[in-house]
Amino acid sequence: MSTALLDAVRLRLAESGAEPTPARVAEALRGEGRLLGDAEVLGIVTQLRSELVGAGPLEPLLAEPEVTDVLVTAPDQVWVDRGTGLERSEVTFPDAAAVRRLAQRLAAIAGRRLDDARPWVDARLPDGTRLHAVLPPVAVGSACLSLRVVRPRAFSLDELVAAGTVPPGGQWLLRAVLDARLSFVISGGTGSGKTTLLSTLLGLVAPDERIVLAEDSAELRPDHPHVVRLETRPANQEGTGLVTLRDLVRQALRMRPDRLVVGEVRGPEVTDLLAALNTGHEGGCGTVHANAAADVPARLEALGSTAGLDRAALHSQLAAALSVVIHLVRDRTGRRRIAEVHVLARDRAGLVTTVPAAVRGPKGFDRAAGWPRLAALCGRAGGAR
Repeated sequence: MSTALLDAVRLRLAESGAEPTPARVAEALRGEGRLLGDAEVLGIVTQLRSELVGAGPLEPLLAEPEVTDVLVTAPDQVWVDRGTGLERSEVTFPDAAAVRRLAQRLAAIAGRRLDDARPWVDARLPDGTRLHAVLPPVAVGSACLSLRVVRPRAFSLDELVAAGTVPPGGQWLLRAVLDARLSFVISGGTGSGKTTLLSTLLGLVAPDERIVLAEDSAELRPDHPHVVRLETRPANQEGTGLVTLRDLVRQALRMRPDRLVVGEVRGPEVTDLLAALNTGHEGGCGTVHANAAADVPARLEALGSTAGLDRAALHSQLAAALSVVIHLVRDRTGRRRIAEVHVLARDRAGLVTTVPAAVRGPKGFDRAAGWPRLAALCGRAGGAR
């Protein structure tokens, strides 16, 4: 079908306000003097529906089971990540205006505003897909779209072992950390698999425990029977109604959590989380952006400073609240893997540092200096193998 005919059908449906059902598409085609078979009509219906309620030309990419990210940087530059790094797709847009329209429509579906006055948006679509978009002139040349696919089912631990994310035999160590109710954070860079791993680990929590999640964007999908999910909310156009992650952490503490989980620690909420973990809430966890496990204390210190917490107070709370850091990396082939597991300790100045306990080797985790302490912490649940 020609682009001109498709545009004509689109215009007729828009003028009538009708849904693009097969019958109405066929009627619009007759109005244009064209008669097509059932297969052609259904093809048009599928395309128009994806434009109206889906992700347009990106819909087939998002439907692929291997795809984790879809990125649009220009009308003729659509990139996908299938777990092995970015590769350029054959999908294109007619022009920059089409990219902008799709970005604005997806933002509207997510209940957010995206226009010249508010040229970026970070939101979650109804199916869980994470949306980020930036409009020109902030984005040069064309609107930029970033879509992070959230799968409806968390991976099992065995699947992560098979994929190479967890080293052979490493599942026993992770289970021991959970069974001992140790507080931990998963660190790593953007796209390193922090949320994926955390969802999997939460699925291993005992079914009689209550998990309360506090997230900026609800991405965690643990396979667990008792999960309460809380999500932040931006201010409305009048500047009211803002709900921050810090608000959610405070509310979560009143909801009798057995496991308090912060999807991503990225601001002042770190003080409330550490305070909670110091008041009997064992087994709390979350994720944090960091280049290495050894950088996590400095990263949390920087976040604590945004809430006015001084360095000494932060390190004092951190030493008592957190036990383990699990660090993920993404190698040059795009594969995500656990690189190391650290325990926390204080140096002579009283500041918290991390000590490698298990480092990934060719055949699994190799024990390092912090292994005796990690084994002792896990000993409450039978020890780390």
